[in-house]
Amino acid sequence: MAETSIDRRRFLVGAAAVGAGVYVAGNLTGTFTGSGATANATGVGTEGYGDLVPDPNGLLDLPEGFTYSVVTHAGEHAMEGGATSPSDPDAAGYFPASGPLGSLSGALGSLGDLVGAGGGFLILNHEIGGSEPHVVPVTEGITFDDQAGGGCTVIAVDSRGARRSQYVGVAGTVNNCAGGVTPWGTWLTCEETELRAGGRSLAGKSASVDHGWVFEVSPDPALNRAQATVPLKFLGRFAHEAVAVHPTTGVIYLTEDAGSPNGHVYRWTPPAGFRPGTGSLAELARSEGGDTAGTFEMMRCVSGGTHVPDLSVATTVGTTYQVEWVDVPGRDRLAETTSIRTQSYADRGTRSRKLEGAWWKEGAYVVASFARMGDGSAAEHDGQVWRIAPDGASITLYSIFGRNPDPSVELADGGSFDGPDNITVSPHGGVVISEDGSGIQHVVGVDERGRAYPIARNRVSNSEFAGPVFNEDGSVMFVSIQGDGYTFAVTGPWARLAGSAGAGTGSLGSAGLGA
Repeated sequence: MAETSIDRRRFLVGAAAVGAGVYVAGNLTGTFTGSGATANATGVGTEGYGDLVPDPNGLLDLPEGFTYSVVTHAGEHAMEGGATSPSDPDAAGYFPASGPLGSLSGALGSLGDLVGAGGGFLILNHEIGGSEPHVVPVTEGITFDDQAGGGCTVIAVDSRGARRSQYVGVAGTVNNCAGGVTPWGTWLTCEETELRAGGRSLAGKSASVDHGWVFEVSPDPALNRAQATVPLKFLGRFAHEAVAVHPTTGVIYLTEDAGSPNGHVYRWTPPAGFRPGTGSLAELARSEGGDTAGTFEMMRCVSGGTHVPDLSVATTVGTTYQVEWVDVPGRDRLAETTSIRTQSYADRGTRSRKLEGAWWKEGAYVVASFARMGDGSAAEHDGQVWRIAPDGASITLYSIFGRNPDPSVELADGGSFDGPDNITVSPHGGVVISEDGSGIQHVVGVDERGRAYPIARNRVSNSEFAGPVFNEDGSVMFVSIQGDGYTFAVTGPWARLAGSAGAGTGSLGSAGLGA
């Protein structure tokens, strides 16, 4: 995720007169509706929750009736142990205290008592690579590499999203970008890097071990001391972005944010007899042969019997490809020196530029942030959202952003949206995505009729939004502005979404860890 804005701005220089910047969205039936927005004084459409109201505090513009509070701000709020909240908040998962976590007890005592009725835990990635001012502090028992500054923090919040406590979940990792929730109430955090031991990890420091792994983090400090520093090497070593976990089989879908050449979507299938649950992944990783446990494959899309080498060629919502899964024989030791995507068999798969967020809801939603001919893509767009069928046998284009000629201008038809990144399924219908594009940055919803609408606008800077996720009852949406270090809790009349079929109905249904 970190390279997106820089790369996009390079491609957009001089492009203001190219194309119409049309935004196209649609549901899984392939119905074309466009954004459907109407003009108003602010230039933002009235679909969804209506116009965005300028924030007098200059932080976050929201629709009328919505409010925000600052959950945490990098360098400002103190955590358990005395350090301040780290820089660069990114993707996040929310875990209700009443959910699969059960009765938690750790270094902080009873965590359920800490958050109260209706509360829970926000596990927050920090995409820290080298020069950020506030790192995740080295913490005894949960630090993978004391020469690295990334990781996750856990924020205990009440039913309104107010911060009760913040503590380290894992430290000593690099560029913790996105990840994914598990059905058993933990967070899989992904290192978006291929940094090897000896490479620069922080100012004046070099990594002591290889990076590029996935780690499992829990709200429970006791569980983190047992498993958070165990790299899940069977999930491959590459520039991981996000994961989506099948709630019953334990199959894990993974996205790769990489270029030169572009990355892939991968699938990990557990070995026979594996029972997914608390501690099971770390136990498997520690077992004999754990580095290559299970089956690890890359996605290969096929249309009419013909290989589709690049997802960017799809421009029509509802486009569906059959999916074959190609074995990846070099996910472990060979990947230490040669990236998976550059190995000889990699072109058998289907590539995409900037594969970003993922989320499970009756299938795996995956996002491609943008594509340009100059980055090796076969066609150009400003974002795609795909859905992989629950059985992994097909993939369907859920929505697409056309080329945006000038993302710095708020257009009346909503065409200023570009660069989708993190994604979540909304309990109020449709999906919610965060922008990491150029110019003005938004949190964007796409409703069940395929219409795009703004939920929030960054008034602080042009830094990306990250990590939209709802609490258990859908009353609070958490979201961050990465470069400015803010994490917000947004409350308001979520149920008034214009035209929504309501939670639990329509093509998407409601969000949930085990849905």
